[in-house]
Amino acid sequence: MNQQEEIIKRIQEKYLAIGQNPDVHLEGLVHAKPITYWDYILPEALLGLQIQRTTLPDEMVFIMYHQINELLFKMILWEIDQVSNSEKLEAAFFTEKLRRVSRYFDMLSTSFDIMGDGMEIEQYMQFRNTLTPASGFQSAQYRLIEFASTEIINLIDNRYRATIDRNTPIEHAFEHLYWQAAGKDHATGKKNALLTNFENKYKADFLLKMDIYNTTNLWVKFKQLPEKVKQDAELIKAMRHYDYTVNVSWVMAHYNAAAKYIGGGEATGGSDWRKYMHPKYQRRIFFPDLWSEEELKNWGENF
Repeated sequence: MNQQEEIIKRIQEKYLAIGQNPDVHLEGLVHAKPITYWDYILPEALLGLQIQRTTLPDEMVFIMYHQINELLFKMILWEIDQVSNSEKLEAAFFTEKLRRVSRYFDMLSTSFDIMGDGMEIEQYMQFRNTLTPASGFQSAQYRLIEFASTEIINLIDNRYRATIDRNTPIEHAFEHLYWQAAGKDHATGKKNALLTNFENKYKADFLLKMDIYNTTNLWVKFKQLPEKVKQDAELIKAMRHYDYTVNVSWVMAHYNAAAKYIGGGEATGGSDWRKYMHPKYQRRIFFPDLWSEEELKNWGENF
C-alpha cells in the first residue's frame, strides 16, 4: 500500500467510525477553497473591533491593549480547562500547563509598559471620563480564571473568611468575594453602577462556573494527586510561580500603571482601587499550603 492509499484508508476509517460516508467528504474536498491566512485568522474582523468613543488618538492604545489582555485570558482558560477536565493527571502534564499560563501572565505583567508609557496622561485624563462607569474590573474572563485556579474560600474578602466554608451556599459566598468590596458602599452595603452592571451581565454565568470549578479548580486537582506526585519539585515550583505571578507581579504592574495615571483619584468605575488591587490588603493566594508562614505573612509587602 503506497502513501496515498494509506491516507485514503485512514480517511475512510475516520468517517466510518462516526457513521459518515467517506465518499461524501472526499467529494467535498474537490469543491473546497484552499485555506488562506486571512480566511483562517480573520484579521479584518479582528481589526474591526476597535471602536473609539472619543476623538483622542491614545484611546485606541487603551482599547487594543485591553482586547489583547482578553485574548490572553482566553488562552489561559484554555490551558487551565485541560487540567480541570483531565481524569488522570500526571506531574509533567500539570507542570507544562502551569508553565504555559505563567508565561501568559508574565507577558501580561511586562506588557503594562505598553499602556503605562504608551499614552499621554493628559489624553487619558480626558477620555477616561467618557468610559465611566466601565472598568477593567469588569473582565469576566479574569474572574473565571480566579474561579478555575483555587477554592472559593481563597477568593473571599479577608474579613469574612472565618464565617464561610465549603458548605456555604454559592450565592452567599459570591456576595462576599473580595472584589465585591470594590463596588459596595462600606456603610450601607449598596452596590454602585460598576458592580450592578457587571452582575446583571455575568452573575448567572459566574454562579454556574463557580459550581463547576468548585471540584475541578487547579488547587483541588493538585490536592487530589498521589502524595508522591504532589512532592514533585518542578510541579511545586510551577504552582508557586503561577500563584505569585497572578496575585502579586501582575496585580502590582496593574497597580503601578493605575497610580501613574490616576494618582489620588478614583478608578473609572468609582472603586477604591488601591485597597481592591494591592495584594497585602485582599491577600489573594491560590495555593496557600505551598507557602511558608513567613511568606504568607509578608504577601505583597515587598512591592
